[in-house]
Amino acid sequence: MSLGLREILFIVLAVILIFGARRIPAIAKGIGSGIRNFKGSLKAGAEGDTGRGDDRQG
Repeated sequence: MSLGLREILFIVLAVILIFGARRIPAIAKGIGSGIRNFKGSLKAGAEGDTGRGDDRQG
């Protein structure tokens, strides 16, 4: 099951109708920022992880 040209055009047209052409760049910027933050937190978590499992306090 793959997307053809008609399906892609229909999806793009639906997104433009729902959100409006002016808001699409802001939405894309927000999604990109969220992905960067998510990757950064995964990287920071991996660097601080010792793998021993005894990091609990108390």
